[in-house]
Amino acid sequence: MAPMTADGPSGAETPGDYAARMERAAGAAAQEGLSGLVVSPGPDLVWLCGYRASPGSERLTALILVPGRRPLLIVPELERGGAERAPGASALTITGWRDAEDPYDVAAGHLDAHGRYGVSDNTWALHLLALQRLRPGAGYAALTEALPMLRAVKDAAEVERLAAAGAAADAVYGEIVERPFAGRRELEVAADLDRLLREHGHSQVDFTIVGSGPNGADPHHDSGDRVIEEGDMVVMDFGGLLGGYGSDTTRTVHVGEPTAEERKVHDVVREAQQAAFEAVRPGAACQDVDRAARAVIVRNGFGEYFIHRTGHGIGVTTHEPPYMVEGEHQPLVPGMCFSIEPGIYLPGRFGVRIEDIVVCGESGGRRLNNTERALRVVG
Repeated sequence: MAPMTADGPSGAETPGDYAARMERAAGAAAQEGLSGLVVSPGPDLVWLCGYRASPGSERLTALILVPGRRPLLIVPELERGGAERAPGASALTITGWRDAEDPYDVAAGHLDAHGRYGVSDNTWALHLLALQRLRPGAGYAALTEALPMLRAVKDAAEVERLAAAGAAADAVYGEIVERPFAGRRELEVAADLDRLLREHGHSQVDFTIVGSGPNGADPHHDSGDRVIEEGDMVVMDFGGLLGGYGSDTTRTVHVGEPTAEERKVHDVVREAQQAAFEAVRPGAACQDVDRAARAVIVRNGFGEYFIHRTGHGIGVTTHEPPYMVEGEHQPLVPGMCFSIEPGIYLPGRFGVRIEDIVVCGESGGRRLNNTERALRVVG
């Protein structure tokens, strides 16, 4: 697969934005006692310099950020053209290497023999082990452990890109609920969600979970051949990337009139989701959002059936730090964007989940998904 330059709508990041991000990342590394960062193809590289290298290549591509030095991007010579077209290329020194050369010698020459470096989580073992052989005295740490909040705080332009992605996902939900559910396979509804996301501007679809009836009690159910029936709860969780930024929303609908118990469970989840949203404010710990949602569900007797964290960060990937989970003491700050998605899952029967993307503002939260959260009855 050939490398691609970053895509995006008008108002895309400028070369200056990327230069500032790389400088900020190098500074954050220094503050954490790191000698620098070694960034591989993937979301960190895209966010830092806008270069979408192929993550599946065995050839080394690495962005090396060291405080006080100009950022260095090492790429295979046959991919140099794509790197030079990246929107952040003007802030980089780009060094190419040919197949007959050893790229690890090039990279190791820019690493301190006894330094400590943050490394992208998705770096191939092949590459990291080669660097370790050449710099055995150096240390390495996973980037999400060393700098977990590197991409967590979004600027205004990033928030609006996430808002655009959220609005597109909302439009998809508005269309899908007008279509029949009963008598169709989960896979058919999932295919519709995929197609609609692309029609509404998504360049990448990451997931289209459709869990009907007892399958809805599996939070990560793989949409399958089950035929949706009258009387089913149906959980739909879908999202992907639009303009390089993520969408992720979940709504639960009911085929035909629900029972009193089904309405109660849905109401409890909706109340929990609202309580978590109201807990969003600068200075609150991430775990406070989880606690707010969980308290509602526990109080109503369903605590053992809420089996996952309340939320996750979102940005150039659909799942990233911070995480809304017990034990996460990281305080919320304006610009953090994350999901709020409590659920109740009754094994063998049905499940309910409601999810919005929320951004922390100066005085509270702002929802980036705004479709109805009441239980929708579909045909």
